[in-house]
Amino acid sequence: MPQKIAAKGYFDQNDSEVERHKIRDTYSNLRTKIYGSGDYGRAGGCIPLPVPNEVPFYVKEYSEYYKGRAYHPRSLNSTDGWNLIGTMSFLNAPILQYTNEIRSAVLIIHGEKAHSCYMGKEAFENMMKGNPNPENKELLIILGAVHTDLYDNLDIIPFDKIVSFLRTNLK
Repeated sequence: MPQKIAAKGYFDQNDSEVERHKIRDTYSNLRTKIYGSGDYGRAGGCIPLPVPNEVPFYVKEYSEYYKGRAYHPRSLNSTDGWNLIGTMSFLNAPILQYTNEIRSAVLIIHGEKAHSCYMGKEAFENMMKGNPNPENKELLIILGAVHTDLYDNLDIIPFDKIVSFLRTNLK
C-alpha cells in the first residue's frame, strides 16, 4: 500500500498535517529541480548486498529479495529505484476510503512478521465497518512469515486456502 506510506509514512510515523505539508514541500521543490535539470531521478532501489545489520528489518528483507533471489536487471527495486516524485499524488488521494462498500469476495493475506501487516489489518477493519456483505471477506495472517515470503516461498504461500476461498466465493 504505497499510498498509505506516502501519506503517513511507515508505521504512520508522519501522520499529521504538518508532516504531510513538509513532504509536499519536499516533493514540490524536487519536482521543480527535476524539471529544470531534465533528469527525472530515481530513488536508488534497494541497498546492495550484504545488507548491514543496523538497517531496519524490512529494508534488509526487501534488499535481500530484490538484490538477491529475485534480482532482475529491469526491476526498479533491483536497480536504480522508483521515480523520486512518483508517489506525490498519493498524499492527497482518499484511496481505500470506500472499501466498506465492496460487495465482492476479498481475501487479504499478510505475513505476521511483515512490516506491512498493520496496513492489511487496518484495511480489513475499515472494509468490515458497516459492510453489508461481510460474509465473503477474510483476513489471513500467515504465522512467522515476512512480507517477501509471500512473493515466492512456495512452502508458506497458503495455496489450499486461496483455492478454497475462491471456490467458495466465486460463483
